[in-house]
Amino acid sequence: MQTIMEKESILITGGAGYLGSVITKHLLEQGYRVTCLDSLRHKQYSVFNFAENSNFEFIYGDVRNKELLEKILPKFNVIIPLAAIVGAPACDLHPVDAESINRDAIIMINELRRNDQKLIYPTTNSGYGTKTGDVYCTEETPLEPISLYGITKVEAEKALLEGGKDAITLRLATVFGTSPRMRTDLLVNDFVLRAMRDGYIVIYEKDFKRNYIHIKDVARVFEHCIVNFESMKNKAYNVGLDDANLSKEELAEKIKGYIPKFETVYMEIGEDPDKRNYIVSNQRLMGTGFKTEYSLDYGIKELIKGYSILLKNNPYGNV
Repeated sequence: MQTIMEKESILITGGAGYLGSVITKHLLEQGYRVTCLDSLRHKQYSVFNFAENSNFEFIYGDVRNKELLEKILPKFNVIIPLAAIVGAPACDLHPVDAESINRDAIIMINELRRNDQKLIYPTTNSGYGTKTGDVYCTEETPLEPISLYGITKVEAEKALLEGGKDAITLRLATVFGTSPRMRTDLLVNDFVLRAMRDGYIVIYEKDFKRNYIHIKDVARVFEHCIVNFESMKNKAYNVGLDDANLSKEELAEKIKGYIPKFETVYMEIGEDPDKRNYIVSNQRLMGTGFKTEYSLDYGIKELIKGYSILLKNNPYGNV
């Protein structure tokens, strides 16, 4: 067992983001030394409270800055490159940034780092694209991303796994849960917000399925990969809840169990621009000894409590 003094120093790019701020908190609590590199693109204060922790450092900068990376990378045992333009709409709005941050910066980090530095990269199971939603996708299922976001993440993963240096890639399911740098566009987070703020939702392609994972379990899986790097390296792992391969209709009905006044309208005419439809097997990760701790029900109740705070002080409901 590692002691606190023996635990690695970790660099998290994009460490002030939705995932990064929660992962940073978890790793600091476990005694790791964590440095966040972030450009604070969204002017967030999500890591402000970590300033009092002697194991925390912050570097303001752009992950595409090669001179900066050459200077700081040698100092760390573990690299977690989170910095990204996240989601299809944001990538379509900023395509040059999406390619240079989501793909090119990852390739540059991999080229600059030493092979003895552990690299753990979060990609996305959005890469499975428009599968039927009836057959479980495993890590061997061909990737068919349908958005610029998915394409850049899949290309970065391919470069890492075929780049000749040890790495782990994590194909994250759709994440849910609260964070200091909150994202309300993610499906569970979005549906719960609409239920509380609007009282109704219009859903297209109600049978399209997705897998889900709580943000705290995402933080836990990164620690699991750090500890078990040697036995897990050079593979991709799906990261999700096996009991949460749900259609949009099933998700809405589950939320309705907590917010009975939530009205759901399922439209047969019209379409959702997001065509992803897949279910995912997480058995490879479970085979390494990892077990999730946070259920979809836990996350829904957490989100209800969190949004009730935000909406109280926001009469216009623009969370």
